[in-house]
Amino acid sequence: MAPAAPIDIDHLDRRTSGRSLIMGILNVTPDSFSDGGDHAEGEAVVAHAERLVAEGADIIDIGGESTRPGAAEVNAETELARVLPAIRAVAARTNAPISIDTYKAAVAEQALTAGATIVNDVWGLQREPEIARVAGAHGAAVVISHWERETYSPATILDAMQRFFDRSIALARAAGIPDHRIVLDPGIGFGKNMTENLLILDRIDEIVARGFPVLLGVSRKRFIGEITGREPKDRLAGTIATNVLAAAKGVSAFRVHDVAAHRDALAVTDAILSSREHS
Repeated sequence: MAPAAPIDIDHLDRRTSGRSLIMGILNVTPDSFSDGGDHAEGEAVVAHAERLVAEGADIIDIGGESTRPGAAEVNAETELARVLPAIRAVAARTNAPISIDTYKAAVAEQALTAGATIVNDVWGLQREPEIARVAGAHGAAVVISHWERETYSPATILDAMQRFFDRSIALARAAGIPDHRIVLDPGIGFGKNMTENLLILDRIDEIVARGFPVLLGVSRKRFIGEITGREPKDRLAGTIATNVLAAAKGVSAFRVHDVAAHRDALAVTDAILSSREHS
């Protein structure tokens, strides 16, 4: 299987492509909150990746460290032992672009060498700023997620998020990453409570207005369970409702566990939005 070309996010942005982008989640971890251990190694990894692509995933996002609340951090060696075999296997069996879900520069370096073309950093390039240089050197795209140790009131969190993105974008540009390979992610659930999550989702068009594609990762998250009373694997309806509303506000890409259902829901959403634009 030929390796995927370095990704040009502009070509996958709903505002220019006319459709939503789907990032399928492939966790090779034993402790992720909803699918830990389900696809951790061997043929199960490849089979799941192939299923995600068949269901309509545009990108496969591979992660080797759980970022659920309370999860223990793992060292780079452990993370690499999990993700490198998965990246190589998925790259050999599919043409889907591969994203490495990591904040560690050392992991990003080897993952990009192994076949990934996107760095998805939940700390927005600010936990280990060297990761920006690594991504720039490989010509990779970056997903800049908002996650800070500081706490903010609901009244100030949007302003704080915009300042955080200013710093992260500056890091990316300084590393030679062009704007068309930068994606923003509000980091729903990362250091945020229910009120803050809902406020950000309601005002996500303010992040879209910055002009960068926005990716949203709310799949099966706790706030959906708090609203619906559902366990993680039963939160599909709540996830789809959130993502459809976000698409209507201009969000371009969606990181999800349940690809097939989202492909259908977002195809209908995109058709309605396109009809509105051309009426």
